[in-house]
Amino acid sequence: MIIVWIILWIIAIAFAVGVIAVLADAIGKKDSKHKPYGPYEHFVKRGLDGFLATGALIVLSPVLLITAIMVRVKLGSPVLFTQERPGRDGKIFKLYKFRTMTDARDEKGELLPDDQRLPAFGQKLRSTSLDELPELINMIKGDMAVVGPRPLLVRYLPRYNAHQARRHEVRPGFTGLAQVHGRNAISWEEKFDWDVKYVDNITFKGDLQIIIDTVRTVLKREGINSDTSATMEEFMGTEEKA
Repeated sequence: MIIVWIILWIIAIAFAVGVIAVLADAIGKKDSKHKPYGPYEHFVKRGLDGFLATGALIVLSPVLLITAIMVRVKLGSPVLFTQERPGRDGKIFKLYKFRTMTDARDEKGELLPDDQRLPAFGQKLRSTSLDELPELINMIKGDMAVVGPRPLLVRYLPRYNAHQARRHEVRPGFTGLAQVHGRNAISWEEKFDWDVKYVDNITFKGDLQIIIDTVRTVLKREGINSDTSATMEEFMGTEEKA
């Protein structure tokens, strides 16, 4: 009986957050130029994101706690890695993740390359996507969605062409089409094409399929690294075709 009450309380709290998220999003959309694809994106998606993220944060709180302790022991502090990222309409927000790298530096005091600062423990966090669990907070706040283009670095903003920049018409996501079609193993241009395709076709069925495919990708640990980097080489812009 106690378990049932706990489940009901979790659902009630998550539902309340979802309702608040919908109301807040209705106000924010007045400043957005993006036209929703259909009823799901227009009326349901934001509320569902808030509901799912809140429920997941409560249910997975023991996992987050254990992961935080292990990060503190193996990698030191701070436990959380925070970085500014561009969100919907290019508005900057602070992204939360568990740190996966050390602060190892060379004799000049400069940080070593990523592959030299990414220990085995950090690689495991990334391959299982446990490092991204704190992004549930970003989803509740409205910075991110469950599904959408991944939030990249702020310095990439002026490097996008007009087509690629369309990825910022919607909220960035915990996972997206690019993550289930190669993740870090495909080129930047291919990633952005998948992102824009998602922006133009946001449906409940599509989001559900992406979530299912994400679970499959994480379990198989596919596309974690690119061919030339421990994560993904920096995006320097796309050369214009002659």
